[in-house]
Amino acid sequence: MKSAVIALLAAAAVAPAFAQQDLAQAKGCFACHAVDKKVVGPSYKEVAAKYAADKTAVDKLAQKIVKGGAGVWGPVPMPANTQVSEAEAKKLAAWVMAQK
Repeated sequence: MKSAVIALLAAAAVAPAFAQQDLAQAKGCFACHAVDKKVVGPSYKEVAAKYAADKTAVDKLAQKIVKGGAGVWGPVPMPANTQVSEAEAKKLAAWVMAQK
């Protein structure tokens, strides 16, 4: 019984991580990014490392997800993602920052 409870708690702890990865897939984020390697844009792990000390990183990244950005990672701009709501962008940004 005790191990079943521990397994349920562990599953609940990782469920949001999988949910946000599913959201990233649904919104097309993996067309240009991967968790651990550069595609068109940087890997999510690279982004998390770059912004690790920035306490405002989730808000900054959420804005970049929605509005796009340029110049931080090289000459290829990140287009605006108008299909992503601000709430979804915050969830995605928090998920990116959780990548280690």
